[in-house]
Amino acid sequence: MIKLNSDDSLGSPIVNATRSTQVESEKDSESDEDQIRRLIPSQKKEIEDENVWSISIQMFIPFLLAGFGMVAASLLLDIVQHWPVYRVVSEVYILVPALLGLKGNLEMTLASRLSTHANLGHMDTRKQQWTLIVGNLALIQCQAMVVGLLASVAAVVLGWIPDARFDIHHALLLCASALATASVASFLLGLVTVTVILLSKRMKINPDNIATPIAASLGDLITLALLSGIASLLYDAIDYAPWIAPTCVAFHIVVTPVWGYIAARNPFTKEILDYGWTPVICAMLIGSVGGLTLDYTISNYKGIAVFQLIINGVGGNLVAVQASRISTSLHKESWSDIQEKAVIRFNPFYTYLAKGGHARTARVLLAMVIPGHLIFAYTISYLQAGHTSFTAIFIIVYLTAALLQVILLLYVAQLLVVWLWTRGIDPDNSAIPYLTAIGDLIGTALLGIAFHILYAIGDGDSDVGD
Repeated sequence: MIKLNSDDSLGSPIVNATRSTQVESEKDSESDEDQIRRLIPSQKKEIEDENVWSISIQMFIPFLLAGFGMVAASLLLDIVQHWPVYRVVSEVYILVPALLGLKGNLEMTLASRLSTHANLGHMDTRKQQWTLIVGNLALIQCQAMVVGLLASVAAVVLGWIPDARFDIHHALLLCASALATASVASFLLGLVTVTVILLSKRMKINPDNIATPIAASLGDLITLALLSGIASLLYDAIDYAPWIAPTCVAFHIVVTPVWGYIAARNPFTKEILDYGWTPVICAMLIGSVGGLTLDYTISNYKGIAVFQLIINGVGGNLVAVQASRISTSLHKESWSDIQEKAVIRFNPFYTYLAKGGHARTARVLLAMVIPGHLIFAYTISYLQAGHTSFTAIFIIVYLTAALLQVILLLYVAQLLVVWLWTRGIDPDNSAIPYLTAIGDLIGTALLGIAFHILYAIGDGDSDVGD
């Protein structure tokens, strides 16, 4: 756990890493704390200069890109579900939510972490950029391997329990597919995230506003495409080359300690490697509960499937932006300001109605919910996907559920990020996995309630129920 104290004005690995990498001779005479305090005011002014218009533009475009990415993933899932590997090895479905959840656990957390570094001036030199990039890419590779292996083991166990039948080839296929997908997807999305951070810094755009949505925009699509493609290839190879799957599993298990060693040697990621596992594992457990909820609701209302990715993705993307901004502001404040501002405020009016600050950002994010969902929903309707007719009653009930989800998530984010900070835990590394997992659980539950209400009030036409 990362402890905050009066000797460390920021109290996170960001500060420790910065101190270990500052090598400019003119700064040698300054104390570490003087260097940090000298850096903060110039950076702090940039946040204060942001207005509602600039924030809205910077957020809405990546938000739309992320939404269309989720729509594309929904359409892809509708296609691949008919592939032989999905029909024969049905446990692959169990891997889908777990691996798609890596986007919130790893890539969006990476985006939040690097956004804070960029705003604090820790990516101004090429040496700092390379140190951060290499360390963080190695870190997410290590985390992806562990989560992928756990997800595959869970899929094997859950697939074995109902019928008490175990197929070693199917088990190896699941493990190999999960590990390969997690590795390749995390690497590709990590590169995208790093590129967005560097470009936004060069273009004088606050990366907190755009990095997390863009990191999510291709996440679902890339991960689902990789999982389906790799699983299908391994399934076809069972008959003529059964050694491919176990070789793939062995390779990824062997290289995982190498990624861990690189991350442990990096000053920016050492602390995260030591203490960053709890949110990832807890998020996976919370996501499992959401998966059980989804399984129940889909069995009753088939139309939920296509909207589940949309409502959960939108909620997760918006709350990730808010969490990233709150975390960056906490890192930027001086120690005396933190004592005043890092206060857990349970009054929901503070989250949405306070003047300026994060309440203003929350209002901007809430304003995006309805137009965003309308655009995505009618895109699905235009492409004739899903199993639901877009009646006026359906739109009202669906948008109410979506808006309520984001309202709850933004409130939880305000409490959770500050609580983590006061506990000495860097929220850049821990908040987003919890929030995206909670968002999936809340979104799936509210969507199930919405469809139940529609059916109860007589809007349950053949599309809603089938």
